[in-house]
Amino acid sequence: MKVAVTDSGFADLQVERDVLAGLDVEFTAAQCTTEEELIDQLSEMDYLISQYAPITARVIDKFDRCRVISRYGVGVDNIDLDAAAAAGIAVCNVPDYCIDEVADHALALLLDLTRRIFPAALDVRAGGWKFPAADVSEVKVLKELTVGLFGCGRIGNAVAKRLMGFGCRVLAYDPYVDDDQLNSSGVQATGLEELLAESDVVSLHCPSNAETRGIVNAEMFGKMKPGSLLVNVSRGDIVVTEDLIQVIQSGHLAGAGLDVTSPEPLPAGHPLAALENVVITPHFAAASKKAIFELRRRTAGAIAAAIRGEKLANIVNGVDGPRQL
Repeated sequence: MKVAVTDSGFADLQVERDVLAGLDVEFTAAQCTTEEELIDQLSEMDYLISQYAPITARVIDKFDRCRVISRYGVGVDNIDLDAAAAAGIAVCNVPDYCIDEVADHALALLLDLTRRIFPAALDVRAGGWKFPAADVSEVKVLKELTVGLFGCGRIGNAVAKRLMGFGCRVLAYDPYVDDDQLNSSGVQATGLEELLAESDVVSLHCPSNAETRGIVNAEMFGKMKPGSLLVNVSRGDIVVTEDLIQVIQSGHLAGAGLDVTSPEPLPAGHPLAALENVVITPHFAAASKKAIFELRRRTAGAIAAAIRGEKLANIVNGVDGPRQL
């Protein structure tokens, strides 16, 4: 059996090799970033492990031996799930990976925005010592804020628990979670319009798919409370970047904390990165030594399970199991 890692940001792939050790596999490590590279280099593979490579319908059409695609992470937006399902290829993810890491990062961005930590630190580094480093009206007390969670699954719920520890009022909108379940967790279930109108901070915790791409746009920003903040640790393409820049420049939004952007990475000189009241980190909210190890072990473990003929967990595209050839 031929197993390939389409791409990764890891220094080596020893974790994956260790998981697959003892199985009769030929292991290939690649760094494919385009459809052409995937087709040219890996079309003979039986199993794929993928991070960001674009596994589109065109790619899947050429992978007539592929049985399972296992993705590093929760999101599977780089894979055409419908095309994979039509081909009988099971797509697996790791849905409960990095919950605490991402929740911590969302809170870190929120605290940075409300306490104005980043601009104050830059001022000190430049030789200043202002008190306060910014207009005092921009510094907020977290327990006095209403925070709205757009999406309240595993990560959103973890963020909610942290916010409640600070004394925040927490609203939540998630069309896929029952209101009674949301209310029982301590948040206040609301409609989207109410959440936007009442929240001092809107934090995004929804996946990227056909339903959500571009959903946070000029229309939605117009419904947000004037002077409110946006936090995004989910996916960059949920937000229309040009609209976000405009509402921050106009002053309708007071700022944003982003771990993800669209495009990603941002090109040098991009206007979003130039905004003083926007804090951007390079899509590393999920990172911790433990989380990354478990991600790699479990992603490769799905391939090992498939090769051993075991039942696969976390199939996300409705296929019963590995493609039968």
